[in-house]
Amino acid sequence: MPKVKAPYYPIIYVRGFAMTRGEIDETTADPFCGFNLGSTVFRAVPDARRKPRKYVFESPVVRLASQHGYRDVYEDGYDIVDPEWETDADGKPTGNTIEGKSIIVYRYYDAASSLLGDSNTPDIETFAKGLSNLVFRVRQLICDNKANGISEADFRCYLVAHSMGGLVCRAFLQNPALDPKKMRDHIDKFFTYATPHNGIDLGRFNIPSGLSLFDINNFDRDKRMPEYLDLKTAWKKHGRVDLVPENRFSSRRIFCMIGTNRMDYDAGAGLSRTFVGHGSDGLVRISNATVCGLNANGSLGEPCAKAFTFRSHSGPFGIVNSEEGYQNLSRFLFGDVRVDIWMDIEDIRLPDAVKAHEDAGREIGALYQVEVLASPRGKLWYLTRRTSEEDSVACVTHADWRKAPSLYLSSVFLANSARVNPKRRSLAYNMTLGVRVPDYEIEKKLWINEHYEGGYLYRNSIILEMVPPRSAREKWKVMYAWQDSGVSSASTEVDAEQLKGGSVAVPIPFESHTRAPDGTQTPTNPGIKGRLRFVISAWNT
Repeated sequence: MPKVKAPYYPIIYVRGFAMTRGEIDETTADPFCGFNLGSTVFRAVPDARRKPRKYVFESPVVRLASQHGYRDVYEDGYDIVDPEWETDADGKPTGNTIEGKSIIVYRYYDAASSLLGDSNTPDIETFAKGLSNLVFRVRQLICDNKANGISEADFRCYLVAHSMGGLVCRAFLQNPALDPKKMRDHIDKFFTYATPHNGIDLGRFNIPSGLSLFDINNFDRDKRMPEYLDLKTAWKKHGRVDLVPENRFSSRRIFCMIGTNRMDYDAGAGLSRTFVGHGSDGLVRISNATVCGLNANGSLGEPCAKAFTFRSHSGPFGIVNSEEGYQNLSRFLFGDVRVDIWMDIEDIRLPDAVKAHEDAGREIGALYQVEVLASPRGKLWYLTRRTSEEDSVACVTHADWRKAPSLYLSSVFLANSARVNPKRRSLAYNMTLGVRVPDYEIEKKLWINEHYEGGYLYRNSIILEMVPPRSAREKWKVMYAWQDSGVSSASTEVDAEQLKGGSVAVPIPFESHTRAPDGTQTPTNPGIKGRLRFVISAWNT
């Protein structure tokens, strides 16, 4: 039986940025460059003054081994790029082989360390070329092992990256000049933790291109990033570099894990989180941590899958060493169902007094904050968590919502292997949707006559349960239940609209209302009306 079988392909981990010589030497001394670090704490609330809860997460490396059978490729003290890994001192073959379920660490900082290198840090282009060479090496070893039963043409692997490691991967994937071995087509999926896809801002301003100390200008989106990402034309048109050309790598095969806890990032004695500011993980702003497809005609394409967690950029409360990060990673790589969550706004109703001012031609200002929390059945954590207090909400303004009424909120991946009851075919999760009451402004003056701080225009939870089709003749079965009248199981079946590519769209309406004793519902002012649109597709089929 072949030892390489989808979806269990080799995983190449690419670590993040190491700024100082000490940090470079520290990561060089770590065999797994941080992928082996776990955590015993997490923040239950966004208050750094309160003690965290205890929760043991062993590490991504340990979990991939214990739950999916992955193993590292180190043998007798050597890595696969070392000559001694294949032949001993007498020139005889060692007999070492690797299988599909292998974890390979791209140790690109070795050459820059004072321990194993010459203390000179190569540029990011060199790192990207080195990644191409490493993928080539992994393919060679996988295909040379006949027991794996896979040809070079069919070889696939995954890229998993933290922080700047994601930019190294993108440079390799997007810039043909940085892929000397032509390995791009062998990458099946690409997962990033806290990567500054659109650069790093200090005080809400882009890092200056002249700030070359410690290679910090690698995060300059105005000059340096368009160069190594091969996005000069796109940057001139859109003014952003968080774009992946669809003809280079499909946006559908990318996942962005985004951290939202800035207060627990202590790098630089807390200076980083101070300068980067709110709405970040302490180093990378939330708005810069995702990517979007770029169509062949230069227009913007579909957003890549994304999820949010209240974790910091790194450290004891870091995003890589988190249960939430790992669950999204494993489900994206090995899961069975993908759900992209959209909110389509049909109407936003103002308070009657404010509406009267709008009808009189006065300018009305309001920022609507949309909260989303999603958790799978039988688990104690969220797959995605976007709340106002954590600066991670989706936002829409009153002036613009009609121009862009559809908001992409997040993606959830579900796995048959994680089912609470293995005999039950359905996969389910709970999602809470909240739309905060905004601070209304009339001609830029705050209107607080009927304001209650912390209120919601709409807030409810929904359980969505899905049964995938067993054959082409069957259809998706999708059921749901709103939880505003108490906890109840999903029982209302909804028709799914068939989309191209085998996906289905499930629209579920919602509206702000009051409920009379007899059950009659009356729309409220202020209020919101729309629908949640779940785009569901089979994954890894």
